[in-house]
Amino acid sequence: MKFRDQVKFIRRNMKKNRLRVFMTILATTMACSFLIVLASVGFGLQKSAQDEIMKQQIITEVKVLGKEKGDVKVDDLKKYDHVKSVVSRTAINPSVNVELGDRSSETQAALTDMKEEKEAGLELDRGKVPTSANEIVVGYHMAEQLWTKKERQAYEKKLNQTSNGEEMPEEPKGYTKDILNKVIQVKVPKLNEENEVVKEKTFDFRVVGVLKKPNLEWQEDHKILIPNAYEKEFGQVLDLSPEAGNVEKMTSVYADKFDNVGALTNKLTDEGYQVISVTNQLEGMDMFFTVFKIGLIFVGCIAVIISAIGIFNTMTMAVTERTQEIGIMKAIGANPSIIKRMFLMESAYIGVIGSIIGIIISYIISFAVNLIIPAILSSMSEGGSSEQFSITFSYIPLSLVITATVISAGVAILSGLNPARKATKTNVLAALRREI
Repeated sequence: MKFRDQVKFIRRNMKKNRLRVFMTILATTMACSFLIVLASVGFGLQKSAQDEIMKQQIITEVKVLGKEKGDVKVDDLKKYDHVKSVVSRTAINPSVNVELGDRSSETQAALTDMKEEKEAGLELDRGKVPTSANEIVVGYHMAEQLWTKKERQAYEKKLNQTSNGEEMPEEPKGYTKDILNKVIQVKVPKLNEENEVVKEKTFDFRVVGVLKKPNLEWQEDHKILIPNAYEKEFGQVLDLSPEAGNVEKMTSVYADKFDNVGALTNKLTDEGYQVISVTNQLEGMDMFFTVFKIGLIFVGCIAVIISAIGIFNTMTMAVTERTQEIGIMKAIGANPSIIKRMFLMESAYIGVIGSIIGIIISYIISFAVNLIIPAILSSMSEGGSSEQFSITFSYIPLSLVITATVISAGVAILSGLNPARKATKTNVLAALRREI
């Protein structure tokens, strides 16, 4: 019997019991979709967590927090393979005072090597990386914090009148014009134990670059980056030695590409450096979510096994009903392996069709979940902002689809294995008498 004839025979027999076959396929569809949707929750939450980490830092960045023995030296870090740049920022404490005309604000300042910053790929919203000593880069939101004295007093008055539970008053819009190419005054203060200014020096800087807006909506960037050529002049006001507590060193190593971040992280760790990178953050998180996803898939497999009972019942009844046909096929010389294959193909057909429909339903459910749940949570929140819940609750990768299809189709074939064997062992004479 040709393969095409076998397929026609199977389809003809399935049409005789459409309702029973339909209910069996429906059970397989529900089991497959349940498995995919359940597991997609684990994949979705993992994807959200990964995206959150990737947004919070540059993916090629390896932050060096310290070393077990000795100080962190920039020249030593540059010697490692795949190192593109080493950026060491010196954050000034206390905050500096920034003035532009009649507007002012207190913000965080940091001394840095602008050449290394450019090599590391400093991301700007507009402008350029400074090339002269009196040029600086400011944070994306720095201009918004430049308030007049009148605006600051009015805001503080509203703030004092706000009771607990009431909505915070709206902040002044600050400097609304483009701050690029404007000259600002930066006052570096020295404070005594009572936080009183005992010494102060003013520097004029031209803003030539504005940093890129932070990826996270709730983050605000008010800092200013100053060329480290001013370290000596700042040292005339503040004691910049680490023991004085007026500065905080922040060193980051940048790999030449993301593929080498893991190797660079491991190398620095082996050398005694305490580091934080995207790769070591993702490793611990991936381990947790792997176990979590395996648990969800295991629960989903229970539904698939339950659907297998229906397939087994359907195939057993099919063998019973086709006893005479089986006897005729064997009487005319049909190979038992062909008869077995036909019943296995029928059970596989049920499993594959159920899986395909289940996959389509799963994508629909996943899309609806990601659309509806954030909207519900946002409406229930105080602010009603959809940005607060921009979480992927369900994500279906291709690997999950393949896994679910293999499991569903595999279980369907196994369910039809015993009835198929039973069909090959049917006695010809008993079959012709319509007995089993």
